[in-house]
Amino acid sequence: MRRGGMPLLAVVWCAACGQRAGQEDEPYAPIIDPAQFTETVDNRFFPLVPGTSFYYQERRGSERVEVHVTADRKEIMGVPCVVVRSREYDGAELIEETLDWYAQDREGNVWYFGEDTKAYKSGAVVSTEGSWEAGRDGGLPGIIMPGSPQVGQRYRQEYSKGHAEDMGEVMRLGESRGVPYGTFADVLVTKDWTPLERGMSERQYYAPGVGLILEAGGLQRVELLRVTVDAR
Repeated sequence: MRRGGMPLLAVVWCAACGQRAGQEDEPYAPIIDPAQFTETVDNRFFPLVPGTSFYYQERRGSERVEVHVTADRKEIMGVPCVVVRSREYDGAELIEETLDWYAQDREGNVWYFGEDTKAYKSGAVVSTEGSWEAGRDGGLPGIIMPGSPQVGQRYRQEYSKGHAEDMGEVMRLGESRGVPYGTFADVLVTKDWTPLERGMSERQYYAPGVGLILEAGGLQRVELLRVTVDAR
């Protein structure tokens, strides 16, 4: 779904791994030190508060997505990761369910440690393509959101060679953007792409204190409808 890139851009220096992570063709071998990670994910643009649910709807289609931040933790490479469950529907039919794993380092960078994804058809699992876990079969974690985003930053979001190679780039800061959930200032805009699908990219819009409010790519536009928090 993603494609992109301007050649001369700043990169993210990863305090948790001690290396740059900004170009498609750069060697990538992060050294993960569990002592450099925190217990919570409170990045301004990517907060993950257990019990919070996000509801998204495709503007001109029948697809919708429900994302729930669970209270569960999964230890990966010695790092306790927050488990986030996403369910994608076409109308009333479940078409995909995914468990994503995130952790934040002491510099505020949010790392993505993999996913367990299942595609459904008529209620039955038909594929687990796209599943991967950092530390297994060559899979490596990447940064999904920098701790201090700056225009021009590039970063690997994940790495499993030939399988999961998503990249991100900070495009704009301080933008205003409205979605059904509300209108927000100081929005961060990123471009996401993968070298595995040349010519494709998406724009992601993140509001401070909320997270992802809009995803746009090609003719598709998925917007945040509402947010709920468990009472308990």
